[in-house]
Amino acid sequence: MSSVILQETIAAIITAFGGSAIGVIRISGKDAISIADTIFLSPGGKKPSERKSYTACHGWITKKQGAEIIDEVLLTVFRAPKSYTGEDCVEISCHGSIVGLRAVLDLILSYNCRLAEPGEFTKRAFLNGKLDLSQAEAVSDVITARTDAALRLGMRQLRGILSLNINRIRNTLLGVLSALEANIDFPEEETGALRSSEIKEGLRRATGQLDTILATVKEGRVLREGVRVVICGKPNVGKSSLLNTLLQEERSIVTPIAGTTRDSIEETIDMQGIPVHIIDTAGIIEPKDLVEKEALRRTKRCLDLADLVLLLFDGSKRITKGDAILMKRLRRKKTLAVVNKIDLPQKIETQRIKKEFSLVVEISAKKHQNIRALEEAIKVAACSGAAQDAEALMVSNIRHIRALHSAKKCIVQAANSLDNTLSVEFIAEDIKGALVHLDEIVGKRFSEELLETIFSKFCIGK
Repeated sequence: MSSVILQETIAAIITAFGGSAIGVIRISGKDAISIADTIFLSPGGKKPSERKSYTACHGWITKKQGAEIIDEVLLTVFRAPKSYTGEDCVEISCHGSIVGLRAVLDLILSYNCRLAEPGEFTKRAFLNGKLDLSQAEAVSDVITARTDAALRLGMRQLRGILSLNINRIRNTLLGVLSALEANIDFPEEETGALRSSEIKEGLRRATGQLDTILATVKEGRVLREGVRVVICGKPNVGKSSLLNTLLQEERSIVTPIAGTTRDSIEETIDMQGIPVHIIDTAGIIEPKDLVEKEALRRTKRCLDLADLVLLLFDGSKRITKGDAILMKRLRRKKTLAVVNKIDLPQKIETQRIKKEFSLVVEISAKKHQNIRALEEAIKVAACSGAAQDAEALMVSNIRHIRALHSAKKCIVQAANSLDNTLSVEFIAEDIKGALVHLDEIVGKRFSEELLETIFSKFCIGK
């Protein structure tokens, strides 16, 4: 963002659209307070510019020099640099009618002000040094969090835990680089003598610090994006009943007629802090018509994309040829075998299933028996216990993951160059390359294109 754009004053509704008791409009920029002076009328006539920062005052938004009242509001003043954006800000709490909010916003925009772009408030907070880039991205993660665990993960990053760890690695590498550059600048002086063991130890420590962060990637992405769990099995084994039980609502049609479900049905639930995308599929049978053929194709596609498959069996019947085909097909897929209908007399050969799959849970979807045990098994199988570690540092952002891998590659290359007694200059360049990738994560280095890519995904109010 250029300095010209930063000089512009911007405004937007920062609360969700729809009917509510309160809706908030934010104005940010050099003219924010003067605009507030023009449109706000307080009972005592005191202007916003005459009030202290963080002061909320009651009054009215008016036009035509107070002749027409648009809304009764609370107005809060935030003076630079102690505001969300680091600029002068005004936040106006209006009644939540979208008609009223738009009327107030239109009035603001009629002065020296324009509508904020998506993510522009947070973008300005980054450019004004209120947040680093990884913290700015965490704002979006907090807003879009679908579970308590994902929210805690976003808040940890927003408070700077990733930045802290990145800076520790940077300091380690800067120590190595300073020793290398001393050798380059003063190769014949004792103080500049290259101590290979110390350089090697520094690179080893930096690699270990990176590996510690990268080890959290799977758990972090599970918390942020969730896992795809597909329920499959022969017709009439209770797939739709299990979906309804997990959702605690009647989402799928359940009848005694085999083949009731013809299409895949997907819902997302919070399963002990993990966003789990549960997909109920059509029963796998030999298709007799085009509809069944398409249903089978969609079921197979769901299985290919699944992080975990719940292979459902009817415990009241013996294993059939169809069951055996499914068991064979899913041997190489992460699969949790689920024996359903344990409320009925059991005929199924459970030991045969246990020989094929290490994870077997016996339930009754209809009677809600052992459902908690099934949820725990799903979490362990698909989520690697991520919910318990939600307070720890975890990396989930693909941009950060790529930059961390690139930084590690540079450090490994530097270590190999050191082992092969290559020129000190080559080793130093590899370390500088690692620092560039780390700097990209926290925004010490950035391009306008990168910022546009990141902040264009934000809503306008942020």
